[in-house]
Amino acid sequence: MSAIKFVLIFLVCAFAFLFGTTGLLDQPNEALFGSASQAGWQAVISTILSPVKIILIGPMLPFINFLKQDPDTPPPFFLVGFAIYWTILALVIRLLISQTFHRVR
Repeated sequence: MSAIKFVLIFLVCAFAFLFGTTGLLDQPNEALFGSASQAGWQAVISTILSPVKIILIGPMLPFINFLKQDPDTPPPFFLVGFAIYWTILALVIRLLISQTFHRVR
């Protein structure tokens, strides 16, 4: 699989995960674990998904907090920041996967 295709699939899945945890699980973007406003099943699923959310969103928390200082920050800044971080993360993951498969051969 080409790097561009891998990155695009990764970005689509990461944004779907972000919007899914925010919308379906009634969880704030910055919350890495379950919150008090969630139902029981939502808190359990949030706890199970928390390691993935820590990797996808955890390093971006300082960026989010910095942008939230200005109350009129346009939403595209958040999306661009996540896309840049997730592109780098996807390329690193693809590199690790390709090195693993080359060692096996």
